[in-house]
Amino acid sequence: MKKRCLLLITTLTLYGMTQAQQVSPPKAAVKPKELTTNGDIRIDNYYYLNERENPEVIKYLTDENTYLDQVMAPVKNLQEKLFEEMKGRIKQQDESVPYKEGNYYYYVKYVTGGEYPVYCRKKGSLDAAEEIIFDGNTMAKGHNYFQLGGYEVSDNDELAIFAQDTVSRRLYTLQVKNLKTGQIYPEAIPNTEAGSFAWAADNKTLFYVKKDVKTLLGYQVYRHVLGTDPKNDVLVYEEKDNQFYMGLGRTKSKKYITIVSDQNGVSTEYQLLEASKPTDAFKTFLPREKGHEYDLVHYKDKFYIRTNWKAENFRLMEVAEGKNADKNAWKDVIPHRADVYLANMDVFANYLVLGERKAGLTNIRVINQKKTGTPAKDDYYIDFGEPAYVAGIGYNPDFNTNVLRYSYSSLTTPSSTYDVNMDTKVKTLKKQQDVLGGFNKDNYVSERVYTKSRDGVQIPVSIVYRKGTKKDGSAPLLQYSYGSYGYSTDPGFSSTRLSLLDRGFIYAIAHIRGGQEMGRRWYEDGKMLKKKNTFNDFVDVSKFLIENKYTSSDKLFAMGGSAGGLLMGAVINQAPQLYRGVVAAVPFVDVVTTMLDESIPLTTGEFEEWGNPKNKTYYDYMKSYSPYDNVEKKAYPNLLVTTGLHDSQVQYWEPAKWVAKLRTLKTDNNQLLLHTNMEAGHGGASGRFQALKETALEYAFMLNLVGIQQ
Repeated sequence: MKKRCLLLITTLTLYGMTQAQQVSPPKAAVKPKELTTNGDIRIDNYYYLNERENPEVIKYLTDENTYLDQVMAPVKNLQEKLFEEMKGRIKQQDESVPYKEGNYYYYVKYVTGGEYPVYCRKKGSLDAAEEIIFDGNTMAKGHNYFQLGGYEVSDNDELAIFAQDTVSRRLYTLQVKNLKTGQIYPEAIPNTEAGSFAWAADNKTLFYVKKDVKTLLGYQVYRHVLGTDPKNDVLVYEEKDNQFYMGLGRTKSKKYITIVSDQNGVSTEYQLLEASKPTDAFKTFLPREKGHEYDLVHYKDKFYIRTNWKAENFRLMEVAEGKNADKNAWKDVIPHRADVYLANMDVFANYLVLGERKAGLTNIRVINQKKTGTPAKDDYYIDFGEPAYVAGIGYNPDFNTNVLRYSYSSLTTPSSTYDVNMDTKVKTLKKQQDVLGGFNKDNYVSERVYTKSRDGVQIPVSIVYRKGTKKDGSAPLLQYSYGSYGYSTDPGFSSTRLSLLDRGFIYAIAHIRGGQEMGRRWYEDGKMLKKKNTFNDFVDVSKFLIENKYTSSDKLFAMGGSAGGLLMGAVINQAPQLYRGVVAAVPFVDVVTTMLDESIPLTTGEFEEWGNPKNKTYYDYMKSYSPYDNVEKKAYPNLLVTTGLHDSQVQYWEPAKWVAKLRTLKTDNNQLLLHTNMEAGHGGASGRFQALKETALEYAFMLNLVGIQQ
């Protein structure tokens, strides 16, 4: 270990870091607080850092930012070069492929120099005059942060509900715009959920979800009539169980408004209301049952239901309207398959389209419903022709079409939008992301490999690198993963990643348990009392990459954000010697304390992901891997930690406390840097270019550590 420290100091001297290393890092004051749970006592020296308005806390965060700037000063030029390089790959004036909904074609465009999207439409034809619905650049003026939380156009095409957040706490203010006159109606409804609103068929009544301002959970649905005082809005539904998240929308058929209550990975319940009868009461589609998750699509006189009832990987069923509450009336359309996970679906007049996962890869299955016979005889899969890729069903609002829109990309293929004629199977590329600066996909190679975990499970790994990169252990490598909530990290394209690949880096995605790449069991085996499988899988992939000469431990980097930041904290406690550096973005690292505090946003809804630590079994297990509780007096890799002061999902004090504790216990001379965006939240900076500055910081941090400054 002494040799490694000596080598590191020599490297830092060679690459201009001697002066930076002489800068003293800030130290947070130690203020012990005793925390007792289940008879167990923990001492938290930095608990007070959760006081967001405390000047001492703000000063500490500011001092950490200053320290980071001082340490990174020798590579400031590299940072700026990376930013300009990544920005230079983006086509500044660009627009999406239009889609037709009702009488209009809708699309999104960016203008030269613009940070935010502009939402547009044309009536009847793509040759018609352009109407600007919302100009994000104009709306963002005067705000350090801006996010449009979706919009919904009324049935008569004349009005649009929209929501915006200018703080980054995910509390959106809902308003209505008249698209014919440009008028913004006077009523402004605060503290609503982004994207959870819907018009009734009368073009004047709308429904929206109200959030609890402390927990940030959506829990109430209100009915509002345009032109009336929101104080008089009618409460039509309230979610009483704070372990459920809630959303609101309208079915593709437009017949129903839906309220969806979802307990994370455990239970679902739909409430339905006919959009033509806005003052009626919502009716339950099927009462919630622990262990039963479902979602639905309405078509004509029936519902298609994607359900895990007696089907771990989900199956597709159908039921006639009016009989939905009786599961005995549900009929199989696509039965359960042990090796295929049914992820989602879309319905057309003549076709049924399924999004599936098999062997870790996404597939799109098209079933012709016009023909008689079993679906197996009348269906096909769209061929993609690459070893590692991601494909998904796009937005298809029209029932009466034989054209399916889908998205596709891979580690070497930029994001692409295709239309496929479902009758003829002919695919048409409508748009591929323009990557400026001479990008050629043939200069890059992707691989899909598998490695065995310590308990014998085969873990998929997606890898990409530039042609000519040696696999003899000399290349630096960035290993990325997430591994929670059943979220699958698919092998998609990134133009920013080229800045690493073109400098000799290899990039690897570890498809570890806790995600859902290999089916529902993959998720179940990486949550609750099996969460350590997630961390072990990541470490085992790292060992595989080193043993197979993709990289070496002095050039291996790891990166993860949010729950993936928890992953980073756990793996450096378990195997710090494997990594040269780690980037932990908005990391969830103080697991026990957060999960004990039900006033913190997301806590109660996460009990089915991590467990409830008020139960001693879960408390003991959580405490055994929680990064903050397991910091030890030992050497850690170089570490860059990022957070946002207004983060609504992982509170800023978690990474701040973690860094403060690491500073007192780590025994190495490696870099430990904390960057707090004092104006942003969980997603970081809101503009398309401003966000690149944060990526440039992360890349400069890693490149500098392996002596690459060009």
